[in-house]
Amino acid sequence: MTVEPEDSGRRLDALLAENLPEFSRSRLADLISEGAVLVNAKPVKPSYKVQPGDEVSLTLPELRPARAQAEKIPLEIVFEDAELLVVSKPKGMATHPAPGSPGKTLVNALLAHCSDLSGIGGEERPGIVHRLDKDTSGLLVVAKTDFAHAALQKQIQDRTAKRRYLALVWGNPTFTEAVIDAQIARHPTDRVRMAAVKSGGRDAVTEVFVRERLGACALLECRLQTGRTHQIRVHCQLAGHPVVGDSVYGGNKKSGDPERDRHVSLLTGQALHAFSLAFTHPRTGEALSFEAPLPAEIETLLGFLRG
Repeated sequence: MTVEPEDSGRRLDALLAENLPEFSRSRLADLISEGAVLVNAKPVKPSYKVQPGDEVSLTLPELRPARAQAEKIPLEIVFEDAELLVVSKPKGMATHPAPGSPGKTLVNALLAHCSDLSGIGGEERPGIVHRLDKDTSGLLVVAKTDFAHAALQKQIQDRTAKRRYLALVWGNPTFTEAVIDAQIARHPTDRVRMAAVKSGGRDAVTEVFVRERLGACALLECRLQTGRTHQIRVHCQLAGHPVVGDSVYGGNKKSGDPERDRHVSLLTGQALHAFSLAFTHPRTGEALSFEAPLPAEIETLLGFLRG
């Protein structure tokens, strides 16, 4: 970036923090001190006062994620052969290790179950073709071979693999079915969240069908045409119907009915479940289709709402 006249005399770390909201100011100060930030091709201090015309460059050091370790964690395996597995992931389990969560993930459990996972995903994501949020339950396909991994990823990219979700949302939608087409990008100020944007994001399309109307709530079937981070949760919020129990996207509100709110409070995370997965076996060409029942806590809440 080139420093503009109106920024003359500002501290370098403060200027970068304003222009790079994905980094904290302290993280940027560390990067400057480590020489990852250069001004006019020279290292400087975080307190450097920028001048008009200064050329500022940032080169992030390459990150080497720690190798995931095998952990004996129970797995619900729906299907398995030499090429792949289909598993039903419970709520509360992350798909793969991440900073701050190195263990107790699906990957850790998979490594204890089998040692021949595809290496395409790297050391921290072996075998992972697609993912589910930590507090979203349901079906995932995992590749054992690089051939299967590449073929399955292509099916997801080509939209020939079908992924369907059930989402319990707040409100009574005015539509019976809808297509939500809204780009998604990282939230500009809260880096944990995603946001629907008019431009500059990644294309995201979700087909939505109302399965049941349950007074203050509705049960939706959501079909992914794309697979962006938090896509269903963001699109439901955009439609005015946040997923029940979703504290990040407005789904943890009070409904005004104490008994209903008590039942909702028993949820762990959002009421979102990947109930159906269909794809073509990469080696045999066989059409495979799987379904996973709703978690007991969502079924219990639905029973209350129906009753």
